[in-house]
Amino acid sequence: MLAYRRDLAYVHDAGFSDYAISAASGLLPILRRNKITQGLVVDLGCGSGRWAAALNQAGYQVLGVDQSAPMIDLARRIAPRSRFRIGSLLKVEIPECDAVTSIGECLNYCVDKSEGRKALQRLFRGVYRALRPGGVFIFDIAEPGRLPKTLPQRVRRSGPDWALLVTIGGDSKQHILRRHITCFRKIGEQYRRSEETHVLRLYRARDLIYDLLACGFKARQIKGYGRFRLPPGMTAIVATKPEWAET
Repeated sequence: MLAYRRDLAYVHDAGFSDYAISAASGLLPILRRNKITQGLVVDLGCGSGRWAAALNQAGYQVLGVDQSAPMIDLARRIAPRSRFRIGSLLKVEIPECDAVTSIGECLNYCVDKSEGRKALQRLFRGVYRALRPGGVFIFDIAEPGRLPKTLPQRVRRSGPDWALLVTIGGDSKQHILRRHITCFRKIGEQYRRSEETHVLRLYRARDLIYDLLACGFKARQIKGYGRFRLPPGMTAIVATKPEWAET
């Protein structure tokens, strides 16, 4: 699955970056409460770099990872003090770090059919190894409740130089959500059209917390980041590596 090609990457930043910007004000206190006031944060699914920019401004170093090259191009302009890498969130080699984040249901995305809960379990083990003792892993996910009860559902959104038509479908038994996105971006006096289909695998938070505990994490579920409340059907998890854990 190719996600967030050039025009949709632009539209996502222009019309939907408020998610990362609003979440940042609640995420930073979580890091500080866990005694992480500086050091390296690895952001999986960094998108256009809005969260990375907030981290830089707060004094953190950032390595952002995203499979979308256009997103990484935007991120390098928006957060020039961060480092970025194009690649799969599930397969990237995570360096030793103080925190790992993944904001905006990134871990739900199905890039290929082989991915699923086992792939997340491998990722969790890799994150645990990479974190320094006392490090924290913060991410949000779409749960089965993210799938609308009535399908298909159509949503329209627009901005000064773009418009989106999103058709939402999926399979409640298989816990799969599909978004077929028709994107219109204004170029000069005309609009350029492109289409993408995003497939998300929906997970129950309690299952992922079980997997995190099996790795050695302490983990808990939260409903939002500070005052920022997550959309319906989404939840977040904060997992900490014990301070006495071996690296």
